[in-house]
Amino acid sequence: MTNGIPTFIKWAGGKSQLIRDIENQLKKLKDFNIGTYYEPFLGSGAVFFYLKSTCLLNIKNFFLSDSNKELIECFIVVRDDVEKLILELRKLKNEYKTLKSEKEKEEYYYYRRDSYNEIKKTKKNSLKIKKAALLIFLNKTCFNGLYRVNADNEFNVPFGKYENPEIFNEDVLRKANKLLKGTIIKSIDFRKILKSMKPRDLVYFDPPYVPLSKTSSFTSYTKVDFNDNDQENLARVFKKLNKLGCYLLLSNSDTDKIKKLYASFKPFKVVKARRSISCIGTKRGKINELLIKNYTTNLKNFIK
Repeated sequence: MTNGIPTFIKWAGGKSQLIRDIENQLKKLKDFNIGTYYEPFLGSGAVFFYLKSTCLLNIKNFFLSDSNKELIECFIVVRDDVEKLILELRKLKNEYKTLKSEKEKEEYYYYRRDSYNEIKKTKKNSLKIKKAALLIFLNKTCFNGLYRVNADNEFNVPFGKYENPEIFNEDVLRKANKLLKGTIIKSIDFRKILKSMKPRDLVYFDPPYVPLSKTSSFTSYTKVDFNDNDQENLARVFKKLNKLGCYLLLSNSDTDKIKKLYASFKPFKVVKARRSISCIGTKRGKINELLIKNYTTNLKNFIK
């Protein structure tokens, strides 16, 4: 949990540290009735959890989605079967804590990583709780808390070598469970949610970022990378939803490409975020990110 937000999983580019900056952009909508809140790149779900727990905005419904099927299935298990998930996680945590040496822990990690990949291949619904528990375990013990897959859709992040990782927190999971109740959660490509959106819906886009350098690039959340064409498609979706009359907020890296794609939505809000994806330790640190919205301070004229 970060800043009181029950994020039960770590995710590259997670928004817990930027929640106050995002809040400042979203609170401009606090006096308006919002139909459905959409978050098509769910990740850790930090923004959703913050909005739902604080009731910052008057939102009727919530729709969470991501193209990462395993991530979405994990959120569904937290929503629907949290106590069974906690029991499964206790087993993993107890087994891991009994291991004394780093070598033993590393061997156990790779054994569980293999188990996770085998379960993914079977696609058995009866193993959904075990798969969700393994996903959380691997997320908390792998290198940098990353989720990366190869061309065969196998999770391939190496062991993290943490001295005493917190595998899970029961209170966080139970709080997340309560906040997720009544929320629609689906694995779906961001382009396909256009059909269900209506004027006055709110959409927060947090896509895999345009990399600032080769060493900071990380978009393999699924076996298909989120590339330049996807960034351009997202910009087109953003513009279509703007014409429809939706409230839109998007975060992305501070690059010339992004500034060009969203040039008609200036001024951009520049914020500082600490990122640690680069394989070069000296290049990790605070960088500029952009918050881009389509609504202005004169919101009464936004929707005619």
